[in-house]
Amino acid sequence: MGSPESEADRHHDNETQHLVKITKPFYLSVHEVTQQQYEQVMGKNPSKYKGETKPVEQVKWNEAVEFCRKLSDEEGVEYRLPTEAEWEYACRAGTITAYSFGDDVSQLGEYAWYNANSENTTHPVGEKKPNAWGLYDMHGNVWEWCQDWYGAYESLKLASDPTGPASGTYRVLPGGAFVYQPRLVRAANHFNTPPNDRSPNIGFRLARTIPLSP
Repeated sequence: MGSPESEADRHHDNETQHLVKITKPFYLSVHEVTQQQYEQVMGKNPSKYKGETKPVEQVKWNEAVEFCRKLSDEEGVEYRLPTEAEWEYACRAGTITAYSFGDDVSQLGEYAWYNANSENTTHPVGEKKPNAWGLYDMHGNVWEWCQDWYGAYESLKLASDPTGPASGTYRVLPGGAFVYQPRLVRAANHFNTPPNDRSPNIGFRLARTIPLSP
């Protein structure tokens, strides 16, 4: 996790590059949760930028968690928000570069909706290229809630399957959003905000725990 000191536009205070181990298998949804999916489960659509296949936004952290709980009950499997470490691991797809596709910012428009190409609105999920693991919109479109409380980034160093601090004031949001410049949609850039924040820049995607064989 994190970025090397040589990476352009890095945040020196909160991107210390460090080793984290992911030992437990998990799935991560290919797309951000769409407005259609959210409304089917929750019976409402709070989004500002309407569109069935656009990511749902203006969802508070606890509402995203409640969506996971309801969907888990409906389908009989455990859905949840990803941890910060799981999210970055999936975003990077085996890379250690600024973006999942490399360091060349001129390619960003092929993979992400951000301030230079979004026309100040969200876009339907899956319209850009996926990363090497088939995951779309890991850069841009909307920030994505993680389950972790915000804590010192490098405190995760050498941890296995970290889940963040036991308590806190802010929740973690990686990924960047459609109104932000390239430096803020890099893989290592993680934002934080109070869990009751409701913003058209914030959505989420699902993680799913894979039960270990007996």
